[in-house]
Amino acid sequence: MDAVRVALLREVLAGTEWPAATRRFAGALRASVVPRRGGLLLVGTEEYEPWHLAAHLVDEAAWSGLPELAPTLVRHRARPGDPAHLAVGLGRLEAAGRGATLLVVAPKRPGAGLLQRVHDARRAGATVLSLEGGDAEVRGLAHEALTVGEETGLDLDTVQHLVSAAAGENALPSPRGRRFRDRLSVLADRLTSPPPTRW
Repeated sequence: MDAVRVALLREVLAGTEWPAATRRFAGALRASVVPRRGGLLLVGTEEYEPWHLAAHLVDEAAWSGLPELAPTLVRHRARPGDPAHLAVGLGRLEAAGRGATLLVVAPKRPGAGLLQRVHDARRAGATVLSLEGGDAEVRGLAHEALTVGEETGLDLDTVQHLVSAAAGENALPSPRGRRFRDRLSVLADRLTSPPPTRW
């Protein structure tokens, strides 16, 4: 989803909690990711891999100049022959500790093995965030959670687009105290820079 579609989606959702909620969550994500420390680990459930969110965060990291937003996608069924960016298995969560940020995307309750790994990572000092479909245990493990239940009227994919777009937007320099030409220059640079490589 490109910036124009995200803007239209926000316009449709104006007056609801979603624009502010996704910006708040994206702000928590950006604040928790510490450059050159543990990095951002992104994991889903065995049935749902958030590769689409991973790709959007890579794009936003490149466009916003914040490489720390580019996640490592942790997969349940990673194989040694997979490309490097798709070959990280659940064992990576065991090494997550202080300085690492773990973003869990769980439309439904994950298996006990993943929940235990997330719990262990939190106890070791990792910051845990979750985008979840209403599971109390996932929400309870997270320092910051955004719930996307069926009653909300939105699906998890739509909310992921809003969160990833807001994560990159929040990186833009504050317009306060900057001259109009400086702001225009930053915008022109963003619009004319080549797109990041796709997954």
